[in-house]
Amino acid sequence: MTAGLPSSASPTLSRRLILLLSIACGIAVANVYFPQAVSPLIADDLHVTAESAAVVVTCAQLGYAAGIFLLVPLGDRLRHRGLVTTLLLLTGAGLVLAGTAGSLPVLAVASVLVGLTTVVPQILIPMAAGLTASERRGAVTGTLLSGLIGGILLARTFSGVLGQWLGWRAPYLVAAALLLVLALAMARALPRTTPATDQRYPALLAASLQLLRTEPLLRRSCQYQVLVFAAFSAAWTALALFVTGPRYDLGTPAVGVIALVGAASMFATPFAGRRVDRRGPDSVNLVCMVGAIAAGALLLTGNLGGAVGLIGLGAGMLLLDVAMQSGQVANQARIFALRPEARARLNTAYMTCAFLGGSAGSWLGVRAYSAFGWSGVCGLVALLSGLALVRHVLRGRPLKAPAEVTAASVPTETEEDDGVPAGR
Repeated sequence: MTAGLPSSASPTLSRRLILLLSIACGIAVANVYFPQAVSPLIADDLHVTAESAAVVVTCAQLGYAAGIFLLVPLGDRLRHRGLVTTLLLLTGAGLVLAGTAGSLPVLAVASVLVGLTTVVPQILIPMAAGLTASERRGAVTGTLLSGLIGGILLARTFSGVLGQWLGWRAPYLVAAALLLVLALAMARALPRTTPATDQRYPALLAASLQLLRTEPLLRRSCQYQVLVFAAFSAAWTALALFVTGPRYDLGTPAVGVIALVGAASMFATPFAGRRVDRRGPDSVNLVCMVGAIAAGALLLTGNLGGAVGLIGLGAGMLLLDVAMQSGQVANQARIFALRPEARARLNTAYMTCAFLGGSAGSWLGVRAYSAFGWSGVCGLVALLSGLALVRHVLRGRPLKAPAEVTAASVPTETEEDDGVPAGR
């Protein structure tokens, strides 16, 4: 029996199950992002500065990065149904703790715990890749990522509006209830899978680091996402401070409205996945990096204020969202084509790096806003995205024409990256 496939050995997923997995990715990942919209409300209720309250966002992302490194490798070691259900229940418990926190330190610790266990999407996506025929892998990955994107962006709308009506605790408690329902659905719907490896846990953790050392394409994908996701996180974290500040003096629902506009990017990822299947990931990465730089310039129009400024913010965040998420499709298609038996560990290395970059971006975004205002944040977005573009332009070239592989024209492991051939 093929490792990681369901016991029925069917290499395909039904449309209904793909839709359910996409929804699950969105609901689960939202827990890392909805604090971005309610951090001003947290500041008011807990009597701390807005900049101090924004640490909740950084803590959630740091916890997520730690969870990806510590827990996602178990996707290769344990059956997916039990692992996913358990993590969803633990996340729900962490959300209850956060929603009842009486001080910022308690909320920060709870945010780390929520982030630590909110790694279900990073288990489901490689699982789905392993259950999908190679010629459809990019499209299925894109579909699941569209659900994940919807969760990321609609989370801010959900928490901004609900928080304004019922207080900042309400989004946490409602999310906990949703996680309980989702856990029950996953316990019933997930296929019975066979673990891809019987390695012990310490060896699984070491394997992710080993893959980073030996796989140049994995390193390159990580570098791309660290930089672009840092730009994305910087912009979204600072946006709540900007639109609730003196320039606009709006409530947290304004962040949700802008996020609702940005949610249109979820329709771009299936298209990006099909493009990856046809043309390979590098061409998609190039367009996304240029788009992210352009988004930094477009976001500057937010300084104009009024309706024009809000339209510019909405358009700029939409462009940045499309660029970041479509680039993610390309990066994950590239890494999932490397070693089919180690997809969870590859994703562990990739997403750990990505969310370390996101955490750094959130911190840098708050610092840039405090020191230089919104213009400083826009400059940071353009700088980070520009560094990713430079890295892409200077990438190594394949030593020979790539053989037929999954995810279309992903280069073979003979690619030279930084002058070092990919060794085994």
